[in-house]
Amino acid sequence: MKWNNTEDVVTGLEAGADDYLTKPFDRSELRARLRVGKRILTLQDSLIRAREELRFQATHDALTGIRNRGALLDVLQREIERASRTQGSTGVLLLDLDHFKKVNDTYGHFAGDEVLREVSRRVLQVIRSYDFVGRHGGEEFLVVLPGCDRAQALQSAERIRSAIAAQPVLADGQQIPVTISVGTTSATSNISAKEILGIADTALYQSKDAGRNCATLL
Repeated sequence: MKWNNTEDVVTGLEAGADDYLTKPFDRSELRARLRVGKRILTLQDSLIRAREELRFQATHDALTGIRNRGALLDVLQREIERASRTQGSTGVLLLDLDHFKKVNDTYGHFAGDEVLREVSRRVLQVIRSYDFVGRHGGEEFLVVLPGCDRAQALQSAERIRSAIAAQPVLADGQQIPVTISVGTTSATSNISAKEILGIADTALYQSKDAGRNCATLL
């Protein structure tokens, strides 16, 4: 398009053009404008990356890299509502590391952090790609299992428990034995996230009372 006057320029810019060159154009001016365009694109990419990093930080636990409590509670409520609409079910697992205070006291907090990271990795390895796991707080983890009934939720709990207990966690050159207790339940009606977590928490304490390193279904 040939730019003859100010009216042409305005028309072109309003139509979506970001810049313009008049003909005949100068090669040095073209190169300069291309450099400007490149800088704008680089800045745009940086802003997009920064926005995504902020979004990740707002929804994920800084230590383990899995979802944080708030983000996973949102997922849990959404999956419960979906299960209610489709007459399906949502499995809920509440995991607690056994005697974690003793791990910190014996091996140190840096080793304790590595235990938390390794537990997160092991859980991710044995759940399905569309399951959700997050750090519920401290040494507690929450797992949401879309489409899982009570029996399937218990199977998943046992699979996770076995994966954690299978071998010690290596931290700071030390082998640290780790086990978990699991509270297991499944939501099949329009129940709130708070209510289903209360049931899972009760099941978790029953696992602890039963000697730990086990899963209880309620």
